[in-house]
Order: sequence, then structure tokens, then C-alpha cells
Amino acid sequence: MAEHHDHEHEHEEPKGESLLDKITEKIHAHDSSSSDSDDDKGDTSASIKSKIYRLFGRERPVHKVFGGGKPADIFLWRDKKLSGGVLGGATIAWILFELLEYHFLTLICHIFMAALAVVFLWSNASFFINKSLPHIPQVHIPEDPVIEIASALRVEINRAIAVLRDIASGRDLKSFLYAIAGLWVLSILGSWFNFLTLLYIGVIVLFTVPVFYEKYDDKVDAFAEKAMAEIKKQYVVFDAKVLSKIPRGPLKDKKIA
Repeated sequence: MAEHHDHEHEHEEPKGESLLDKITEKIHAHDSSSSDSDDDKGDTSASIKSKIYRLFGRERPVHKVFGGGKPADIFLWRDKKLSGGVLGGATIAWILFELLEYHFLTLICHIFMAALAVVFLWSNASFFINKSLPHIPQVHIPEDPVIEIASALRVEINRAIAVLRDIASGRDLKSFLYAIAGLWVLSILGSWFNFLTLLYIGVIVLFTVPVFYEKYDDKVDAFAEKAMAEIKKQYVVFDAKVLSKIPRGPLKDKKIA
């Protein structure tokens, strides 16, 4: 009987171990499947994000598009006092030069005349009223910011010249048509407004459109996606009916000896 009992005990032990092994395998299988599903969800969300249309192919936040520095803070109203001051100064300048027809050189001379007169009278009157002389700070323009601005301006000018050269070479008809349309629109705006008013309108656009787009970028991008799809459809029709019928020969770059 004892031997029979020992045999039964030996048979029960592997059954218990096999049961535990099955439970462990199920737990591991569930964990792996859940991790795989999480990975699939992450990949799906990443692919969905990558498929979202952004205006002008934007892949960075609007603040980074503007450089992420002080100019971006000003245009996006991060510093409301500074942004309001810049916009207010531009508005005052536009009122003076455009509405009141003040000339720039005349205004600068009058400002300097008033400032010099006030400081001169204050310096001489301080001896009679027993007050300290006015502190006139020494102002000098640092070299590094001027070099950085000039270098950045040089890069942008060279880039614009390269783009104009590519357009004029006749390699890309689409870019040529875009350039002609843009210049035509600017010529119409120039006939309606003078240069100072156009410059002020540009300032207003810089202080309103980016902050509006940053706040409602999803809605604007969705609308822009539909508009771009419609423009592409119309361009395909225009290309099939007009552009494809224009005879064009192969263009080769000529080497200058």
C-alpha cells in the first residue's frame, strides 16, 4: 500500500508542475500580446500623426518656424508688452508718415533737436537748482550682432538669387507660373497702396496671422488640405489643356569658357 501511495504521489507532482507551467505560459502569452498590441497602437498613432497635413509642409511648431528666439516671442505675443510696443510704434510711424504726411528726415531732425535742447537746458539749469547733471549713457553698436545680421541677410539674398535663376532657366514651368502670378498680385497691390502702407500691412499680418494659425492650426490645416487638393485638380486640367501643348525643347547648361 505504501508503494502504491508513493507512486500516486509521484504521478500527482508532475501534473501540478504541468498545470503551473500552463498558467505561466498563458500569462506570458497575454503579456506579449498586450505589448504587441501597444506597439501596434503606437505605430498606428505615429503613422496617423505622420499623415496629418500641415500647411507648407510644416513639421515643427510655429514658434520654432520663426526661429524660436525673441522675434518669435514678439510675433506670437509671448511677451505682450514688447509685442504691443512694437506694433504701437509701427502704427504711430505709419500715422505720422502716411496720414500726417511727415517726412522721415524731418521727423528724425526734429526728434534730435528736441532731445538735444532738453538735455542742454537741463545740464545748464542743474547748476542753478542744485541738482545733479543728467546721466548721458555711452551708446555703441556691438560688432557681433551686426555681423550675424549681415551674414543671415547675405544667405537669404543668395538663396533668392538662386531661386530666380532656376525659375528663369526654364526648367520648372510650375515655379515660373507661380512667380509670375505672385509678381502680378504684388503689382496690383502696389497700384492700390504705396510702399509704406504695404510695409505696415505686412507688419499687421506678421502680428495677427501667425498667432491665429498657432491657435487654430488643426482647422486651418484641414481647410488648406482641401484647398490644395482642389488647386491640384485644377492644375492637372490646366496642364492637360494648355501647358502640355506648349512646345519645349531640351535645355542644357552652357559652360562659360
